[in-house]
Formats: sequence, C-alpha cells, structure tokens
Amino acid sequence: MKKSYLAIGIILLVLLIDQVVKFWIKTTFALGEGFDILGFSWAKIHFVENEGMAFGMELGGDYGKLALSLFRLIAVFFIGYYLYTLIKAKAGNGLIISIALVFAGAMGNIIDSVFYGVIFSASTFGQVAEFMPEGGGYTTLLHGHVVDMFYFPMTQGNYPDWMPFLGGKYFMFFRPVFNIADSAITIGVLSILIFQRSIFVNSDAEQKPATESTTPVELQEPVAEEEQPKT
Repeated sequence: MKKSYLAIGIILLVLLIDQVVKFWIKTTFALGEGFDILGFSWAKIHFVENEGMAFGMELGGDYGKLALSLFRLIAVFFIGYYLYTLIKAKAGNGLIISIALVFAGAMGNIIDSVFYGVIFSASTFGQVAEFMPEGGGYTTLLHGHVVDMFYFPMTQGNYPDWMPFLGGKYFMFFRPVFNIADSAITIGVLSILIFQRSIFVNSDAEQKPATESTTPVELQEPVAEEEQPKT
C-alpha cells in the first residue's frame, strides 16, 4: 500500500467516525444528557460542549475563541505539510500513522469550531439542537463549540490527609470529557513518545539506499598434479 493512501485512509476514517458520532450526539441529546455504556456506571456517554481545547480545557471570551480557532487552522496546516514531507521522504509507516492521527484529530475539532455554530442551533439543558435551523445557527463562523461525549469517572474519593497540598481534597479519575478527535490526537502523540526511537530508526532505515556490496570470492579449481613418468 502506498504511504499516501495509508495516511489519507486513516484521516478520512477518523474524520468520518468523529463527525458521525458528534452529529448523532448533537441532534439526539440535550446538554448534560447521556447514558451508561453497556450498563457500566464508570463508562458514560455524557454530552457537553466546550469553547476551548482538548478534553474540555477552555480559552474563554470571543477573542480567545477566535484566536484558538485561527491557531488550530495554522497548526493543522503545518501538521499537514509535515505529513506531506514524510510521505515524500518515504518515512516509516509508524511515524506516518502517528502524524496522520494527530492531523485527523486536529481537523475533527476544527470542523466543530469553524462550522458548528453556523449549521446547528444552540444545545441547551432540556433542548436538543436542530441541524440547519431556519433562523440560523447559534453563533458565527470560527466561534463554534466542540462537541464532547466520552466520560469515564472510574474512581473518586478524597486524597489522604498526609499528602502535602492535596490532603483531604476531592478527586475523580478520569474527569475530562472527550471525543474521537481528542483520542486520535492522544494516541498519535503517545505513540511517537513511547515508540519514538523505533519509529525514527525505521524511518531512517527506509530512506537509506542499500550501500552494502559483496565482493565475490573467486573460487579456484584445484590444479591436477602432473603425472610422474614411470621408470
């Protein structure tokens, strides 16, 4: 398989799954609604929106949102260009897959930020959003909210009293709510960090032409001994 087909396939697959899930969540649930996944109380679909970065982290204000959207567009351009150079250089598949995941995840959240405010009505507590409403969307271009839905509150409690600074305080793991795009970015980055050496070694190895040459060993046929004259 060509490396370009591999990258394009990963990007399209991630974007398709990410946007289908977000569209379903946005047009099915009101804010705060959801359900337990397979009946597990620690694995939930829980619809929230955020105006900022991955895993619910926010950068508030209209100017902050606009700056973040523009930053995302610039960042995804450079990520895409870097992916293109890796493909042209015939880099290893591991590195191409990792960067393609990061690119696809960034694109998935950019789509929300750029277009969702225009094509959807507002999601509120108790009211489900409408796709392409007659009165227009809930905000302008580049100011849309990112749709998050995966929530895994596996454990919660209070830190032991003996812990400095945190003693007695409440904690929950895992608190952030995220989406498919966030997961793709995280998997791509972690795979680079964990397998960085092998990824770059394989990438360099594939780019180097074979330089080893073998010198044939000349095989000499044994020389037959001359017959001694009979006396």
